[in-house]
Amino acid sequence: QVQLVESGGGLVQPGGSLRLYCEISPSTLDYVFMGWFRQAPGKEREGVSCISIKDGSTYYADSVKGRFTISRDNADNTVNLQMNSLKPEDTANYYCAADTLAYYNCNYYLHWGMIYRGNGTLVTVSS
Repeated sequence: QVQLVESGGGLVQPGGSLRLYCEISPSTLDYVFMGWFRQAPGKEREGVSCISIKDGSTYYADSVKGRFTISRDNADNTVNLQMNSLKPEDTANYYCAADTLAYYNCNYYLHWGMIYRGNGTLVTVSS
């Protein structure tokens, strides 16, 4: 059974940092791409970052480039998102997702979404 569980969200001041964790089962090696998405109240879903499980290549939305870093740990079956220099506009529910099709690439997945997803963890950036 596929299960993705996020953690690490919370309240942080502007300019601060948070690290989000996504534990996936049965194993990260069962997937080809994994990513993080976010959705704020009243706004559309936004693809934040994506990583290839096979070779570790990464992709970021322009809105977070240079501030967020995605990483994977195949031994621990986790995909994490380090978020630095957080801004109030980063406030959203962040969820991780995964897909098994190698035909597409990160650009495609961040736009159209992935087949498996978790429930998310809330990030609030406010003073």
